[in-house]
Amino acid sequence: IDSLFILLGLTDDPVLKIILFVIILCIHLVTISGASASIITLIRFSSELRHPMYLFLSNLAFADIGFSFSVTSNMLVNFPVEKKYNLLCCMWHSSGFNWIIWINHFFCDFAPLVELSCFDVSVPAVAPSFCVGAIIVFSGFVIAVSYIYSLIPILKRCSPEGRRKAFSTCTSHLTAVTLYFGTVFFIYVMPKFSYSTKQNKVVSVFYMVVIPVLNPLIYSLRNNEVKEALKSLLSRKTFF
Repeated sequence: IDSLFILLGLTDDPVLKIILFVIILCIHLVTISGASASIITLIRFSSELRHPMYLFLSNLAFADIGFSFSVTSNMLVNFPVEKKYNLLCCMWHSSGFNWIIWINHFFCDFAPLVELSCFDVSVPAVAPSFCVGAIIVFSGFVIAVSYIYSLIPILKRCSPEGRRKAFSTCTSHLTAVTLYFGTVFFIYVMPKFSYSTKQNKVVSVFYMVVIPVLNPLIYSLRNNEVKEALKSLLSRKTFF
């Protein structure tokens, strides 16, 4: 059976579409050519940042760029092609094909696809909640243990100023972790009847669009070593 799958996007309001397009485009450009790309370039060319931690941060920035390309780019394309979709639907109906399937989301997430199933989806719908919940619990435990082992020596040896800087860094990191796992928990773990599809879309935008641009700001640009490396790199005439 030949079928056409069409994403309905974020909203049907034409004015709101324009506003969202401009906002999301700006965030996308900052993520791609600004924050994440700058962090990768800085870590690549700065000898002061040749540490395992910054290697992981550059990998995180690369993953954020991948998120932005895979989801945000398609979302931006879908904003200006609504009329083409309508024309395509008319052509599809006239050509005698079988199904046009509307997905009430802006990307092919698991939950809206499961809702389209004609079979019993009770088990497939619950399975991701258990899997994601287990991942969150395990990851949270590992993060908590790592922070405890990191903070104990700091509390014993560091000066009040050193403790303040350490707690400031930990607070920033925990903020990023909380934002990430909080949105994932809302989308994939909470029972689907406890929130609407519109709420799911809003949280998904935050998860897929906003968090990738916040990660470099939270993890890297508030780091003194990164700031010093950036000043050193900008003072050079060339990167090579």
